[in-house]
Amino acid sequence: MASFNSISSEKLARLVGTPKCPVLIDVRDDDDVAADPHLVPGSFHRTHADVRQWAQLYKGHWVVALCKHGGKLSEGVAAWLRHSGATAEILEGGIEAWREAGLPLVPVASLPNADPSGGSVWVTRSRPKIARIACPWLIRRFVDRQASFLFVTPAEVEMVGERFGATPFDIEGVFWSHRDEDCTFDTMVKEFGLSFPALKHVARIVRGADTDRLSLAPQAAGLLAISLGLSRMYADDLEQLEAGMSVYDTLYRWARDATQEKHDWVSHGGKGKRT
Repeated sequence: MASFNSISSEKLARLVGTPKCPVLIDVRDDDDVAADPHLVPGSFHRTHADVRQWAQLYKGHWVVALCKHGGKLSEGVAAWLRHSGATAEILEGGIEAWREAGLPLVPVASLPNADPSGGSVWVTRSRPKIARIACPWLIRRFVDRQASFLFVTPAEVEMVGERFGATPFDIEGVFWSHRDEDCTFDTMVKEFGLSFPALKHVARIVRGADTDRLSLAPQAAGLLAISLGLSRMYADDLEQLEAGMSVYDTLYRWARDATQEKHDWVSHGGKGKRT
């Protein structure tokens, strides 16, 4: 029988990638993570044994605790979180139920420094347009909600990465960049194992806009126009990133839920009427 304080894989999958997604904490034993080094998208690992020390951090937040089967570890952590003032649930059936539902899992090996605890740091060229906004959105929504992004002079990206422990992306010659016909966003979707159908749809639009192949998707030209407009509106790259997050949130929800909806305008006696 499902716990009263539980959420199903199907319901959680509808929340992953959206601003309304709860905080997802993987509380498996280190040995279990080592034996199965994959994470539910958007989740990060914390040691369950230390929950009394870190539970207060999530006071007032909605949290879902994840363990292998949705048993004692996630139940205990969720109880401590509620004790500390969080709204806490467990993932019904645990990570195994998520896997059995055929939902994507992020390989820990694909994370920078293979660190499942989150807080990664990334660096790229300043004055972003498309991929350098889309990729941070993807990382924060599906991989590491605590990720930080540094925007620097193009010639200094790799050296800043070396000196400040940041992972370079969307520059020539690094791992996280264009590959053949794919743009950097495509590379991240594939490397992180994010096989959500709606995200693949978004990736095609981003690829079309980012590589000037606007025929790949009807929406690519619109995304290009919006992205160039944002780059003119904001002199501060981080402010532009924050504004761009809502653009990709909107695009993802459209790709997931509203691709078949139409906005029709029917003329009645010379007067337009929306239907």
